[in-house]
Amino acid sequence: MAPEEIGLESEIRWESCEHLRIMTLNRPAKLNALTPEGVEAQSQYLQEFEIDDDAWVLIITGTGKAFSTGLDLSVAARAVGRQRRPPGLTGHNPITLWKPVIAAVNGYTLGGGLELALACDIRIATENAQFGFPEVKRSLIPGTGGCQRLPRTIPLGTALWLLFTGETIGAEEAHRIGLVQAVVPAAELLDRAIALGNQICQNGPLAVRTIKESVYRGLDMTLSAALVQDNLFALRNRHTEDAEEGIRAFREKRPPNYQGR
Repeated sequence: MAPEEIGLESEIRWESCEHLRIMTLNRPAKLNALTPEGVEAQSQYLQEFEIDDDAWVLIITGTGKAFSTGLDLSVAARAVGRQRRPPGLTGHNPITLWKPVIAAVNGYTLGGGLELALACDIRIATENAQFGFPEVKRSLIPGTGGCQRLPRTIPLGTALWLLFTGETIGAEEAHRIGLVQAVVPAAELLDRAIALGNQICQNGPLAVRTIKESVYRGLDMTLSAALVQDNLFALRNRHTEDAEEGIRAFREKRPPNYQGR
């Protein structure tokens, strides 16, 4: 069942722009905190993106004053009785998504919202963005990836500082420690994310996905094993139609026409 069929188009907006897809978290009055139904809709859109051959890059953003503050605690009790969390970018059963995902982060990015941003590959933030894991102040923990992804993204001591204290940091500090890759004025956020997405889409989509897979799989390997993997992935990618097109376009001094094959 598509998200539109269950009446969730208002909580999660989904847009297509050539090879880009844009997912917008759309509960601004609740700082884009998601209901269990919204989490389900998000999962369905992500699974749609995964299998859509024409979708090459995903941008995730939020409306209003926040990217997201995670699960809406006022309705969280409805999630307790559910047998499992639907597969998404966060949680213990994440979707294996080798296509690039960009987080366009505006305003408050807290708790589960920061876990979602961390699950993206690249993060662009507005100048007024705020980041933090306040769960510990309620004797809770970030349970859908924050404890694992934060120390894999920024220095361990800095990650533990933020996790232990529940402290919130601004965009410039987040950029300094490597949590975000760029800080832009709020009015330029989506345009900057779209420009980056389009820049990525100029390259061979299969090569981009292979790079992402190689990088993330290699993080759990020894260097020697990861180098063997790179060689195998390079050979696999070399035999694609896009690789042939890339070489042919170079020889003919023209832009390549990649098809994702």
